[in-house]
Amino acid sequence: MTTLTPILTRTWDHPRSWTLQAYREAGGYRALDKALGMEAGEILTMVKDASLRGRGGAGFPTGLKWSFMAPPDGGPRYLVVNADESEPGTCKDIPLMMANPHALIEGVVISSYAIGCEHAFIYLRGEVVHVYRRLLQAVEEARAAGLLGDDIGGSGVTVDITVHAGAGAYICGEETALLDSLEGRRGQPRSKPPFPGAAGLYARPTSVNNVESIASVPGIVLEGVDWFTGMGTEKSAGFGIFSLSGHVRTPGQYEAPLGITMRELVDMAGGMRDPDKELKFWTPGGSSTPIFTAEHLDVPLDFESVAAAGSMLGTRALQVFDETVCVVRAVDRWTEFYKHESCGKCTPCREGTWWLKQILGRLERGEGSEEDLDKLLDISDNILGRSFCALGDGATSPITSSIQYFRDEYVAHLTHGGCPFDPAASTLWAKDGGTKETVSA
Repeated sequence: MTTLTPILTRTWDHPRSWTLQAYREAGGYRALDKALGMEAGEILTMVKDASLRGRGGAGFPTGLKWSFMAPPDGGPRYLVVNADESEPGTCKDIPLMMANPHALIEGVVISSYAIGCEHAFIYLRGEVVHVYRRLLQAVEEARAAGLLGDDIGGSGVTVDITVHAGAGAYICGEETALLDSLEGRRGQPRSKPPFPGAAGLYARPTSVNNVESIASVPGIVLEGVDWFTGMGTEKSAGFGIFSLSGHVRTPGQYEAPLGITMRELVDMAGGMRDPDKELKFWTPGGSSTPIFTAEHLDVPLDFESVAAAGSMLGTRALQVFDETVCVVRAVDRWTEFYKHESCGKCTPCREGTWWLKQILGRLERGEGSEEDLDKLLDISDNILGRSFCALGDGATSPITSSIQYFRDEYVAHLTHGGCPFDPAASTLWAKDGGTKETVSA
């Protein structure tokens, strides 16, 4: 079994772990002290050499993203932390900010110094008011201790942080929609180019990074590149927080090296919630990634291996479903979410997600025909790669993958004139209504 790597999660169970005192007692802000004695370019080079890849879903190299920013011209440059965690099943950034907000703040100060930013923003999902208050308190603590503001530690470095609460729109997790929202406009994806690195917040060079990505920077600065690359795989270095939810005995956040397998994580979580039920399907990166089945339990959870197996590592939101779950109903509920959260800017997503929901709802009720399955695939194909942002693409992933692995279950809904699934018995009712057919996971 792969060993867990409690780094960002190391102090989560400590009393008052969110306070500046507790963070400093655990070694916090030592990385900042070291960073302030380095040149900004040295920090950027360390992050690039460590091969830290974005932990928000896309997996783009963080240091490379920083280096793509337009060169300094005397005007402001911005770091924006994307804390708008709204993907169904994703739960890593919110507990991180709740239990260890100073890890993020230290990462923001170091990262801002590396890219020449003097004012950073943390854009938080608005519904999590308790996290918003905790972040505000942590920022005030850091500012009062001289860790934020002008001339930090007598170094001449100036960095301040504004914590902004969004209004609860999933689309604002897309970086350019987030920037529009932060500027006070309706959150909708921007046409690209220009990319944020050239013209982002207030039309200035901006880097938008995930919470976990930025919180990982202090460890790289303090412990070194070799320490970070010594975990994970050759192309997916380091560690990550894996969020297990659903039908496991002990759901929660498991911080482990990239490349760990789902089988190992399920074992760490105590196995399936009901040991008599088999795992049926699971999501490797949240509901916007193609689903996996039991045959994928030994796929290494790193960017390359998951992609080679036909899905995406995404946010490492591992939702586990046992054989009592109707896959058609699960996909129908996810699709309802994406339809509701579409911003409506582009036709493929605005119209396509609406039609996907209508057809899925019809199939779940046992109406329509098998031709509707081909229509779902056709609509998905017309959305994929043709929408302004990844929301449209993500809406198609659970549909196409579930038809790939569970087409028989879709057909069974039509054959029996409604959902034939008996959750208590993990079976499909037979057509004659007298016996049952077991559904293969």
